[in-house]
Amino acid sequence: MRKLLSLTVATLVTTSAFAGGYRIAMQGQKQLAMGHTGVAVVNSAESTFFNPAGLSFLENKFNASIGGNYLSSHTKFQNVDRNLAYESKNAGTPFSAYFSYRINNWLTAALGVYSPYGSTVEWDKNWSGSHLVNKISLQAIFIQPTIAIKISDYFSIGGGPIYATGGVEFDKNLFNGNGVTDENGNRPNVLIEDSGIGAWGYNVGFMLNPTDKLRLGFNYRSEINMKAERGEATFSNIPAFMGGLGYQNGTTAFNAALPLPAEASVGISYQITDKFLVAFDYNRTFWRAYDALTVEFPDMPGAPINTNNPNVNPRNYKDVNAYRLGAQYQVNDTWTVRGGWYYDESPVQKGYFAPETPRNDSYAFTGGLSYNVNSKLAVDVSFLYLVFSEVNASYDHHAEPVSGGQTSSFGGTFKNSAFAPGIGLSYKL
Repeated sequence: MRKLLSLTVATLVTTSAFAGGYRIAMQGQKQLAMGHTGVAVVNSAESTFFNPAGLSFLENKFNASIGGNYLSSHTKFQNVDRNLAYESKNAGTPFSAYFSYRINNWLTAALGVYSPYGSTVEWDKNWSGSHLVNKISLQAIFIQPTIAIKISDYFSIGGGPIYATGGVEFDKNLFNGNGVTDENGNRPNVLIEDSGIGAWGYNVGFMLNPTDKLRLGFNYRSEINMKAERGEATFSNIPAFMGGLGYQNGTTAFNAALPLPAEASVGISYQITDKFLVAFDYNRTFWRAYDALTVEFPDMPGAPINTNNPNVNPRNYKDVNAYRLGAQYQVNDTWTVRGGWYYDESPVQKGYFAPETPRNDSYAFTGGLSYNVNSKLAVDVSFLYLVFSEVNASYDHHAEPVSGGQTSSFGGTFKNSAFAPGIGLSYKL
């Protein structure tokens, strides 16, 4: 039981992983089109996310950028030795909205609302990995009020608090396909749900402009510890013999705390000509914070695990890097085109590869354009094609509920890809 539920609660943050671990790198149409660079780029209110210090150098008094993407992902699983093959096709809709206003020559205020975590992975019911996951859906929204202070024409700082809020739904079977069913032949199942989870963090950055053409930037987003308190776990199809192990049909509460990891990024951009800009970002995500998951069941004092005996389930993530390249070319007063590429390392280590995060190292190709409707309004379009390296991997830490702590392994070959077109509007005044 304790291993079962620890894996389910992990889904508060472990869902489709498109930016190392379980974060989705789609926080702005212009910057996504440029390989999701932006730490040293100043071209819209999207700087609220990428580096709030850059807001100080926007030319217009008011700036707004809103947009969203349609994220379509495709995962294939195969185990040749066991003659198994499955597919999972899923969709998500990450979005972002940023607004900035220059109060005076040295102070700018901004607000960002965006979804860096949130998508769905759904496999066929009762597939061979159903003891790990059938379906997982995560929604997480960040709300970020921000200020930027212009120290001089060459240097600025910025930052502000972040409030994260979200919810989770997770469904799985209890056993590793070993024929355990209830009296009607149904496999035991658990559904985990929670909503209204909230926590605080912060975002800070600085920007240095050594010359008129060169910008340097640094941005840091803190770890945010999301705590689920008295979420709902619903058990169904529990056979009678499992009553003595602390199982029963019905609903109970769970508590858990999980990290959304800290990130540090440095960037450089260079204006090669009046029309041509190039940028490079290096990102370090401190996934080591997610070394284990602790779960408590305050209303189940007679079960194998209770408030005084929390379960610790190892995840053993590692810190990883991402490398991003982007370019922007202003064709004329009406059209601007963009392109980019990035390489993103996976934090999942050998033996910890679970199908709720079916990913490996990845690389992405991005592109897009802006059409200036007039001097104030522009339509921004982006697309991303993301390919994950094919990997033969397994999760080796699943304990069957009646096995006395014996662990089982599930694995095979995973192959992933994702495509995400996006559209947005930019407005300046």
